Amino acid sequence: MADQRRGIALTPMETRREVIVAMAVLADELGYELFSVPEGWGFDSTLVLTEIALKTKQIALMSGILSVWGRTAGTIAMSAATLADISGGRHVLGLGASTKALVEGFHGIPFEKPTRRFRQTVRAVRQILNGERAPVPDEVEARPLKLGQPPRPDLPIYLAGLGPQSVRAAAQLAEGWFPYLVARDRFQTWVPDLLRIRRRAGRADDPFTVVAGPNVSVNADADAARQVVAANLAWYVCAMGDAYANSLTNQGYGAEVEAIRAANPKLNPSNGIVPEEAGHLLDQLAAYGPPDKVATMVEAWDEAVDINAVGIPPGLPWDQIEAAIRAAAPR
Repeated sequence: MADQRRGIALTPMETRREVIVAMAVLADELGYELFSVPEGWGFDSTLVLTEIALKTKQIALMSGILSVWGRTAGTIAMSAATLADISGGRHVLGLGASTKALVEGFHGIPFEKPTRRFRQTVRAVRQILNGERAPVPDEVEARPLKLGQPPRPDLPIYLAGLGPQSVRAAAQLAEGWFPYLVARDRFQTWVPDLLRIRRRAGRADDPFTVVAGPNVSVNADADAARQVVAANLAWYVCAMGDAYANSLTNQGYGAEVEAIRAANPKLNPSNGIVPEEAGHLLDQLAAYGPPDKVATMVEAWDEAVDINAVGIPPGLPWDQIEAAIRAAAPR
């Protein structure tokens, strides 16, 4: 059996701050390795992570993810170094290119050349965290400044990415890859490809961590448990732009994506449907049912990834959240 390195990852739709903090405290007590707090259009992830850092002892705390469009590279580096200080070195900086809908609809910034922006920001953040002067464009007449606190050259940066260029950037530039909604069986071919890219980039000897896992729902009623993870998948396929639908299609699940879209002409976050003809895809992305069944389904991911980060769907009552966290906990 592979080492049970476990984490927890949330979605931006979980907007109950006190529940997020309680999840992190429980995960810390149960021996989880990583807790990831997303940032979309609700909470500032760095502030929630600060609260969690003050209430936990061992668990690594990840911004999963910060958009490279929402802050300057200097602000990202400054926040990451501050969180590393507050948490005693437990912070992992997660960055991503985000989506057109969020960048333009919330930040009001044209979503142009996202891969270029992604790479430039990651390089600039690492440069600043290394203690070097911030990169300043030639057209800006200013003396480049350094970070005004101790450098953090060892602070890990994990990149989210689903498109080929973003995934390549993760292999070349980062210490980890943190994708969402990648089918479990795809890691068997994708991870070796990433490592080959990493070798060509001269980073073969540097640690590289793949973080991913199933969305989890625990309920003695198997149909009710399935509905929770099915609704979450349907929402991402049908209501979150084209990024996730395109990614799943490129993974070989185009027919399943079309079946989910056809089954959900009018969708809200809780009533989404994954029809039986797309059930194989759901089983590649989720673990659901009674606690023992969920524990077994989660274990199937341990061989596929480095840190098996289980997803907790948003809006669940605390008893279901606790049951999921306990069922998926490392043993």
